[in-house]
Amino acid sequence: MTTAHILLGVTGSIAAFKACHLASDWSKQGHEVRVVMTAAAQEFVTPLTFTSLTHTPTRTAMFAAQRTDGDVSATAMHSTQINHVDDAKWADILVVAPASADSIAKIACGIADDQLTSTILAYDEGPKVLCPAMNVHMYANAVTQRNLQTCRELGWTIVEPESGMLACRDIGKGRMEEPAGIEAAVADLLHGDLPDNSLPLKGRNVLVTAGPTQEPLDPVRYLTNHSTGKMGYAIAERARDMGAKVTLVSGPVSLQAPHGVDVVNVRSAQEMFRAVQDAFANADITIMAAAVGDFRPAERSAEKIKKNGRERITLELVSNPDILAWAGTNKRDGQTLCGFAMETQDLEGNAAKKLASKHCDMLVANDLRTPGAGFAADTNVVTVLRPGSIPERPHIEHWQKMSKRNLAERMLTELAGLHVDVAGEQGSQES
Repeated sequence: MTTAHILLGVTGSIAAFKACHLASDWSKQGHEVRVVMTAAAQEFVTPLTFTSLTHTPTRTAMFAAQRTDGDVSATAMHSTQINHVDDAKWADILVVAPASADSIAKIACGIADDQLTSTILAYDEGPKVLCPAMNVHMYANAVTQRNLQTCRELGWTIVEPESGMLACRDIGKGRMEEPAGIEAAVADLLHGDLPDNSLPLKGRNVLVTAGPTQEPLDPVRYLTNHSTGKMGYAIAERARDMGAKVTLVSGPVSLQAPHGVDVVNVRSAQEMFRAVQDAFANADITIMAAAVGDFRPAERSAEKIKKNGRERITLELVSNPDILAWAGTNKRDGQTLCGFAMETQDLEGNAAKKLASKHCDMLVANDLRTPGAGFAADTNVVTVLRPGSIPERPHIEHWQKMSKRNLAERMLTELAGLHVDVAGEQGSQES
């Protein structure tokens, strides 16, 4: 990787210790790193820590006279007239990690009342990254979500926080992404592999299905599968971040509904089919990530089925609607359709048949037995197929193990390109 000038903003959060790892790793990789800290950040980590890790004075205040941290090198820095404008011009990329709710609000409103926010306001070229870190309720607050959306529209790439136990002992989304994930996002932006200051799906309608379906046997029992919905929810969240208006048709899961996404909750395959039918006509891109049950009981018992001494019971099943096949048959010109396939044998052969028979523009397949690719995992290992000039010979790519969030990013980037190609071909035909 080509070395870069990385400007790292650190705000008040317990996650500031992770910023130390970022500064250290980037410096070891040969990048030049400058760190700007807010007053609240200095309550968690000292400026001297970052100065030692980066071998560059840490920026802590607008004026040298305000300094109380004893960082002599930082004071000396100001004697050479290095200021927020100079740092903004110097940087190739701007990263705020952790980004507190307060700092995100200031960025969204254009407030410049300290060294960091003044530097941010002066930075007008190049990629910029926000890594939120806060309490789950603060993150879920409608004001914070509005501010994050404003930042996206202003060209910020948001590295979404993780879910888990937070420092306050609450459980939920708000824990800053681990350094490795942030470093990967920054590396992609520096390489130019991903759109940095753009929203490639802005103005597009994206329909996503996620989770399992449940087919009731009686008021107590049902047939289902092990899907948790993590893949579909990651796709919906990232599509939203890339500017799309997203409709998520979700089977029963324990995940928190994504903010800024229109969620339609369903249970059975028939309910999911009806919801997809309602939304499909308006969708520019449809991604079928749900694990839909192929069969349902022919009859549902009105009362709980009792054992009554029986050693076995015969259950008659009938087929559920094939939602992906319906979408492939009914898609109009200009629509892009992506399906999923989980296999336990002959992955490429079965996936190729599904790609052709369902009329998909892209199919994402994985093997249940591949480590890191099964149900409930935070990662995935996939094989991606696209139609070739000969139906029996699709284009096949093998994508290595990655987080489902990163996979969602890569998939949507590919689908955005496919959609542009399809729409462009249709426009040429009409003209």
